[in-house]
Amino acid sequence: MFLTITTSGTPERPATDLGFLLHKHPEKAQAFSTSYGTAHVLYPEADAERCTAALLLEVDAVALVRRGKGKGRGGAPHAALAQYVNDRPYAASSLLAVALSSVFSSAMRGVCNARPELPAAPRPLRIEVPALPARGGPGLVRRLFEPLGWTVPAEPVPLDTEFPEWGDSRYVRLELESTGRTLAEALRHLYVLLPVLDDAKHYWVSSEEVDKLLRAGEGWLAGHPEQKLITSRYLSRRWSLTRQATERLELVRLAETDDSEIEEIDNAVEAETEAEERPTPLAVQRREAITAALKASGAARVLDLGCGQGQLVQALLKDPAFSEIVGLDVSMRALTIASRRLKLDRMGERQASRVKLLQGSLAYTDRRIKGYDAAVLSEVIEHLDLPRLPALEYAVFGSARPRTVLVTTPNVEYNVRWESLPAGHVRHGDHRFEWTRAEFRSWADAVAERHGYGVEFVPVGPDDPEVGPPTQMAVFTLTTPKEAKAA
Repeated sequence: MFLTITTSGTPERPATDLGFLLHKHPEKAQAFSTSYGTAHVLYPEADAERCTAALLLEVDAVALVRRGKGKGRGGAPHAALAQYVNDRPYAASSLLAVALSSVFSSAMRGVCNARPELPAAPRPLRIEVPALPARGGPGLVRRLFEPLGWTVPAEPVPLDTEFPEWGDSRYVRLELESTGRTLAEALRHLYVLLPVLDDAKHYWVSSEEVDKLLRAGEGWLAGHPEQKLITSRYLSRRWSLTRQATERLELVRLAETDDSEIEEIDNAVEAETEAEERPTPLAVQRREAITAALKASGAARVLDLGCGQGQLVQALLKDPAFSEIVGLDVSMRALTIASRRLKLDRMGERQASRVKLLQGSLAYTDRRIKGYDAAVLSEVIEHLDLPRLPALEYAVFGSARPRTVLVTTPNVEYNVRWESLPAGHVRHGDHRFEWTRAEFRSWADAVAERHGYGVEFVPVGPDDPEVGPPTQMAVFTLTTPKEAKAA
């Protein structure tokens, strides 16, 4: 990846002042190590009339895969060759944005101790990025940069100059020119808008990204005509984070309009007013009930069968009583999301040794899930067609045979208490069935008898005297003496 920043000067204000602003001496070529390669800073030209600083980022493709999304010790791996053969070493992306903020951090904050008067002074700037992925084309590039005072002669890069009939690629050659911008403003614009145009990030987007966006967008993002698109793309379309950022930007806009402080605007509720207590979501109650049952059983090595996006695995990892947690699911996409949720790529060695994600189907026996203390089937059986339940039953109770098995499933009788659920409808479009308490007990009792388990039933959620709890849980315990001893 390559980016250049060029400025012009006069004898009174030499262009080489750029070296002071960037905190990088024009007569030196410097290298900086990053998590994904090496960033080089050099000056192709440097005199009083014209000075150009170049940032060259050499990306280590192997390090990018090892530390990238979806990777992790025990994570769901992607075997695609595209992980190693792609445009990341050459096309500007969030990798370049992170390198900018790391190598030119003082310049981005507008700090120059040697020449304090320089950062606040606008100067002629020309920025060039030879290859920039632009999902939206040159038109979107102009819509993002022109409102900020840049002249934008963005040119699409053809797929192949030898075959013009193939048309243009999704890349543009970016050139930005301005006479009224400070260097700090220019760097903050690039830091935000490079990943926005690429519409991707090489790292997991957490709530910390909202603060980064607002810091870099201070003074320009609140009033930008494409604020909604910028916010959504920068935060990887995570709805909750986008809403949080939008609300805070609206407060900034109102404060600027009213010429007042944000604290004066955001005073609709007095500080001492207590928020109304919200009921605990059923999913949280279910995880708490499962955790309590697992601890009561004395289980240390636990299987989450049909782990989905890893919410239960994440909850169990917080309790040191569980020394090994394995999540298994048939969906590779779900396992990838679970890996991101758990942040396996940033997890310490000791914590990472406690968790593993596996792809597999509960319709087949699997030697990898034998020998564990407990297994959890949380909201899983209702997603299977009834004729496939015997296969799951044998794979878990007949083959794997953990000492304890927990099964949760919706109680269809409770559905009448959901005001938003139409009569006769199941709670989720993918549910193949939902059982009454009697139907669930009948199935569980038969499974326990066939495979040498005892079973108890535990309500999860408010236990309505007429229709029972919203979720019903069966706790199976291995009772066959020989089997129990071996387990």
